[in-house]
Amino acid sequence: MAHPPADLEISPQSTAEMLAAGTAQVVDVREPYEREAGHIPGSRHVELAQLREQAASIDRDVPVVFVCRVGARSLMAAQAFRRAGCDARSMTGGMERWHAEGRPLVPEDGHVAPH
Repeated sequence: MAHPPADLEISPQSTAEMLAAGTAQVVDVREPYEREAGHIPGSRHVELAQLREQAASIDRDVPVVFVCRVGARSLMAAQAFRRAGCDARSMTGGMERWHAEGRPLVPEDGHVAPH
């Protein structure tokens, strides 16, 4: 399998910084039950299966960071959006890494649901 372009993946640290600065939109592509268990504050939910039909609702003028549980689904989403001409990335390690690094979740007592 070919490796994705080096700039296609972004760390949770960089994702948090871009979200805080308002320089990126974060889109969570997990299933609804995964999202409800715990998600990144300020992120938006568009499950992977709905992404194609919801694509027009994602602002093409703002970089987008896709997030899933471990980074596989978000990488597929980022590659597809990159092919369509968007500044899209995937958060490396997904929600598992975000949570392991002690970053905030909504709800406060949230967790990363198993897939």
